[in-house]
Amino acid sequence: MRLRRLSVAFLPLAFAACLGGTDYSTNVTPNIPIEQTTFAASLNVDLSKSTKSATGLYTRDLTVGTGQVATSTSNVSVYYAGYFADGQLFDSRSSPSNPFPIQLGPNANIIQGWKEGLVGMKVGGVRQLIIPPELAYGAAGSGPIPTNAVLVFTVELVSAQ
Repeated sequence: MRLRRLSVAFLPLAFAACLGGTDYSTNVTPNIPIEQTTFAASLNVDLSKSTKSATGLYTRDLTVGTGQVATSTSNVSVYYAGYFADGQLFDSRSSPSNPFPIQLGPNANIIQGWKEGLVGMKVGGVRQLIIPPELAYGAAGSGPIPTNAVLVFTVELVSAQ
């Protein structure tokens, strides 16, 4: 009987909490434009020195390579480091490990930001990709990647065929 009284007493409080304006049923990060994103100083992001594509991808060659140029259908191998805007590393493959092999093209199993951002690189080059959510994992997120995350990659092109 006492339990029933307590549950009746707390029911209005629970209902009022639901009407409080905060939706705790989803954990969605708002989609903030790259230009309004605060980047950790350690990432060395400088949008004024980067090139913005029509899709919203920013690229900046940190080192221009001298080898074969990657095309939209090349087989490439890369070393990379992926960061969140706050500077936290979420994934990497770096020398002297085996480089990450990728078959570029429309059916490549990589995010759109990489499909677009690797094209035109020359072997030996290092490029920074600042990828908006729409060209990465979007509102769905993936594993450690939260929803609507702007991603920053440093990619070194090891080979292109």
